[in-house]
Amino acid sequence: MAFEPIGPRGTPILTATLIAIVGAESTGKSTLAQDLTLHLSQATGLRCTLVPEYLREWCEVQQRTPRIAEQAGIAAEQTARIEAAAQTHDLVICDTSALMTAIYSQYLFSDASLLAEALAFHRRCALTLLTALDLPWVADGLQRDGAHVRRPIDTAIRAALLNGGLNWSVVAGSGMARLEAALNAITPLLKHQRQARQGLFTRLNARQDALPEWRWACENCDVPECEHQAFKR
Repeated sequence: MAFEPIGPRGTPILTATLIAIVGAESTGKSTLAQDLTLHLSQATGLRCTLVPEYLREWCEVQQRTPRIAEQAGIAAEQTARIEAAAQTHDLVICDTSALMTAIYSQYLFSDASLLAEALAFHRRCALTLLTALDLPWVADGLQRDGAHVRRPIDTAIRAALLNGGLNWSVVAGSGMARLEAALNAITPLLKHQRQARQGLFTRLNARQDALPEWRWACENCDVPECEHQAFKR
């Protein structure tokens, strides 16, 4: 999504295409973000970069999980790093956004105060990818609470996006299938990028053009009651 160079109060506006990856813990967000950045860099010739999850860095430094008063600062830093990357790149892959901090604040501390600003950021993104719950849960240090939290967190993410009037695409499958699903969702956004090269980008474009009209990106969603499916009916 492109923006004018100057925003309200002199704040610089992002000129890069932002792709945000959100999802419950242990659903492959970081792996998908890394794979997407590598493939899109090679396939399109665009200046692509990955902004990793700041919370991971924070927990490693502090050797604990955040308290309620620290959540806002973590969310703000995540967004600031994305905005900084967007000033010097064409395409920014966001390995989570402030929305995840807001969702966990709501879940752990019953604090919904960070949601509005987090959703405002997602309105500036060209695409939000939601990683499905079809991967096995794997422990990962301080950041993960257990498989039992994945369903409520996934539900909370969907509710927040839906209530915010935002669209998203569910990315499911394992290995290359998961990556290909994400690339299929991203390809239409890059059709008009002049810098795009041939190769994988061209192949994905051809496949995208061959898909049936009105194909839903989440038609293979892991949740039968998916809000998108309800809208389709």
